[in-house]
Amino acid sequence: MSSHDRLRELGLFDARVPRYTSYPPANHFKEEVDTGVTESWIRAIPAGTRVSLYLHIPYCRRLCWFCACRTQGTATDRPLVPYLEYLKKELALVGTMLRPDVVISQIHLGGGTPTLLSQDMIRDLGAHLNAFRPKADDLVFSVEIDPTEVDGDRIDALVQIGMTRASIGVQDFDPVVQDAIGRAQSFAQTRDVVDRLRASGITSLNMDILYGLPHQTKARMADSVQRVLSMHPDRVALYGYAHVPWMAKRQVMIPADALPGAEARLDLFETARRLFMWDGYREIGIDHYAKEEDGMAVAARTGALRRNFQGYTADTSEALIGLGASAISRYPQGYAQNYSTSSKYSTAVEEGRLATERGHAMSGEDTLRAEMIERLMCRFELDLPEIAAVHGLPVGHLVEMTAGMRARFRDQMTFKGNVIRLTESARLIARLAAQELDTFHMPEGRHSRAL
Repeated sequence: MSSHDRLRELGLFDARVPRYTSYPPANHFKEEVDTGVTESWIRAIPAGTRVSLYLHIPYCRRLCWFCACRTQGTATDRPLVPYLEYLKKELALVGTMLRPDVVISQIHLGGGTPTLLSQDMIRDLGAHLNAFRPKADDLVFSVEIDPTEVDGDRIDALVQIGMTRASIGVQDFDPVVQDAIGRAQSFAQTRDVVDRLRASGITSLNMDILYGLPHQTKARMADSVQRVLSMHPDRVALYGYAHVPWMAKRQVMIPADALPGAEARLDLFETARRLFMWDGYREIGIDHYAKEEDGMAVAARTGALRRNFQGYTADTSEALIGLGASAISRYPQGYAQNYSTSSKYSTAVEEGRLATERGHAMSGEDTLRAEMIERLMCRFELDLPEIAAVHGLPVGHLVEMTAGMRARFRDQMTFKGNVIRLTESARLIARLAAQELDTFHMPEGRHSRAL
């Protein structure tokens, strides 16, 4: 049986499963986690804890058709001014609940399009962040940058407030593909921004590229990847396009009949993967590539790689506090998500309360399964004796828990000394394997493709 035939038999080409950037997935969050619950979790963060901040800017000048993020279009800066005021108020409110000696280890400014902010807005927000809590000596401050919506003044302002890493969305450089997804962004624009970032002292650069877009071919994929490689990013995320028009209404603009089929998606993925590997990048998890000296590659080598709502990360902070409309926080006790609509978010903050709309309080069973799923996604192995010792469980309990997964993927993993390891070629089925440990279920077709 060919590898394609076996993958088809396992259901890879038809399955729709969570990306497992959290467990349970965010679509299972409930209103039982409210403002009071979130406040108790913030107040429980111990003194001296390393904490990460995520700030969400939900506005864009253009709404790219492929995007499934919660964003709003705006032709002017008019809505940005009050939104930033609410964001600063929320930051101050969290500050009244958080111990004064926690340490901020990571800041991520995402969206939307954070570089929509003017240089004065950026400096103002940076001043509030710098006054919020002490920063770690190894602080990582990353910003998502749209090359079509940034200039030298804004880059300088971001560097001045502490940006250490830039993340640039590429998606695809082919004009036919760009036209089909509503994303005009030339290679020259992107290269010029990269050059400016490097000249400004930014030494860590991420890029995102998508496979599975309309009209993509192996030749077009290879050309886009080679253009990305010519800019020498430190790490690259190779994501599969998730066509979910029932969730992201703008995706109805995407010509569905021009989307590659499942096996063609695999060919596109493999085309890009081989080029990254040939250029010396280390394969990280299921969809990331990094230079050997990059922090993510180091985390993968040392077993410190983690997974959160931004995908793979080297962030080992105990808590991630999300600020802004729709932002998600992660605490040891569970997840909390802010109101998705800007109006409800702003009303809550204006009234002096946290903007929590829903979330999930983790049970002991949830915590166990979340750790096992994260290990599968990050390390491709489960050391059952080690996990059992951490959770105070008999190894036999975990052996029984994983029996179904081991039976289904018996030729895709090994099981020796009560340690499960996915084979090197089985990275493609990591999400399918993780689903075998998932006790939450969604109706068929409500998630993105497994590939």
